[in-house]
Amino acid sequence: MQALGQNPTSSEVLKVLGMPKPEEMGSMIDSETFLPILQQISKSSEKGTYEDFVEGLHVFDEEGNGTVMGAELRHVLATLGEKLTLREVDQILMGQEDPSSSIIYEGIINLPFAHPVQTASFE
Repeated sequence: MQALGQNPTSSEVLKVLGMPKPEEMGSMIDSETFLPILQQISKSSEKGTYEDFVEGLHVFDEEGNGTVMGAELRHVLATLGEKLTLREVDQILMGQEDPSSSIIYEGIINLPFAHPVQTASFE
């Protein structure tokens, strides 16, 4: 789905699939089964706005100066919600920390919003 411009959460995929049991997962599906799933995901996927991301990261801005501690942000990205791998976290935060290990969070939010991904419509 990511190759087609979609990035659903695990819970969204499970919901669309009808909450299958673990033993039912991992099997291949044909295009006749996949396309309606893709269509449903493309209609229902909620994408956060720039302001949503700023508000979410502002919670971790203890000094109110637009920065968060790099270690704290790494921990949050790797352990909460839709968890990222340590490699993904490293890629996102590469070159973002200043000498005091702080990160200007609007800088990392600007990266995806500067070049938004074009998504296909499957209607």
